[in-house]
Amino acid sequence: MGLAVKRGKAATIRDVAERAGVGVGTVSRVINNSPTVHAATRQRVQKAIAKLNYSPNPMARHLSLGKTMQIAVIAPFFTRPAFVERLCGIEGVLAQTPYDLIVYNVETPEKRDFCFREVPQRKRVDGVLILSLSPRPEDVERLAQSEVPVVLVDVNAPALTGFNRVVVDDVAGGRQAVQHLLDLGHRRIAYLSDFLDGPFNFTSSRDRLEGYRQALKLAGIPFRPDYHSQGAHNRSEAHRLTSQLLTLAERPTAIFAASDTQATGVLEAARSLGLRVPEDLSVIGYDDIELAEYLQLTTIRQCLVESGKRGAQLLLRVLAQPPAVPVQESMVPELVVRQTTAPRAQAEKEGATVTAIAPGA
Repeated sequence: MGLAVKRGKAATIRDVAERAGVGVGTVSRVINNSPTVHAATRQRVQKAIAKLNYSPNPMARHLSLGKTMQIAVIAPFFTRPAFVERLCGIEGVLAQTPYDLIVYNVETPEKRDFCFREVPQRKRVDGVLILSLSPRPEDVERLAQSEVPVVLVDVNAPALTGFNRVVVDDVAGGRQAVQHLLDLGHRRIAYLSDFLDGPFNFTSSRDRLEGYRQALKLAGIPFRPDYHSQGAHNRSEAHRLTSQLLTLAERPTAIFAASDTQATGVLEAARSLGLRVPEDLSVIGYDDIELAEYLQLTTIRQCLVESGKRGAQLLLRVLAQPPAVPVQESMVPELVVRQTTAPRAQAEKEGATVTAIAPGA
């Protein structure tokens, strides 16, 4: 006698097992195409599935296979434009797969420690992407022994060669920025960055500083500590630091900001002091976020969306087949020249009066 399923109630795996006269485990093996099920039993279970119009719970099936079908992204301050663009690249790749994306926003060292410790577990996710957060020595071994694959994006340190990574060559980017200003005749060039020794151990500002110093050295220009200002990553702090730089007895004629967000603060400070950009002050940023084009900001483009895409693609390859040796993909930033940089002598030659536009103007 057949099993009667209540009208309007979805059939369960137990209903299928009872109709087919087998155990729940057998039904599960049939659903997962296990070769250990006898052909006649398989046919009986399949008929029961068809008769009851049974649809397996996707989550339950994934868990039975040891998968969650979820990818985690651990990102600091993910509402910042640079991280938003990287996340767009990641989402664009994962949207073409069965994986769901979970974003863990890190705004405190405690949250970072929690995420590094708790997120890379098989019961939570199938893989992890870490954006810009450089693991400390005590984190490296834990992440290396993680239950799931971990891919780092925009994290560059010698101790991390054992990880699969997508690395942005920020040293090269810093050199490009300063070389562009040197080629325009500038010699008094300042660098404005995040705190180099902050709690999150970001490597990008340090690497861009290294590129800055390398370019100056090659040009025979000594590094001036008073031309390097560092502070919190926001426009208002960049405005404050720039005001200090521009009131030095020998003020810089050009400023390289470690991000476009900070470069916006530089433009605002120059305007508030009555300086024209680029005639009195050249400004170059880093990232090439959408705002940079609106402001016609000269900047270093690091292909944020593309780096997110490549990180996600690398993680998918690792999930499909772990490489014999860790993969490192390197991306070299490129200079984008717009309207905030000009030759040092342009004001004397042309008497230009253009002032940079900044938000809130």
